Amino acid sequence: MENVEKVYQFLDSAQTYYLATVEGDQPRVRPFGTALLFDGKLYIQTGKVKNVSRQLAANPKAEICAFQGGKWLRVAGELVNDDNHEAKVAMLEKLPSLKAMYSADDDNMQMLYFKNAEATFSSFAEAPETLRF
Repeated sequence: MENVEKVYQFLDSAQTYYLATVEGDQPRVRPFGTALLFDGKLYIQTGKVKNVSRQLAANPKAEICAFQGGKWLRVAGELVNDDNHEAKVAMLEKLPSLKAMYSADDDNMQMLYFKNAEATFSSFAEAPETLRF
């Protein structure tokens, strides 16, 4: 649990991370700002109508990267769809601005959590630190 908490704290502090997926043989990267630690899992959120959702359905392997204060974090793993209503509510409570686009009761809001994740903290000044969760 300690590993996922450390990763979440970095992402929450950085506020923006970049999510990489694959579409066919083409990598796709875009900024995200939705990160939530819920029930011991690291969640992100998107809309089911978006290309990123279709890409993850075809290939759930993904990687995120965030940078702050001279350090960066890369998290690689599988993103698992989770329709847990309470997780959706928790994300909307954390980021109320999402309520303009999503509802915990709609068919569009998609919650995904990392499974078999490997997180690496790096900087130019320190040796990398790798955590698994």
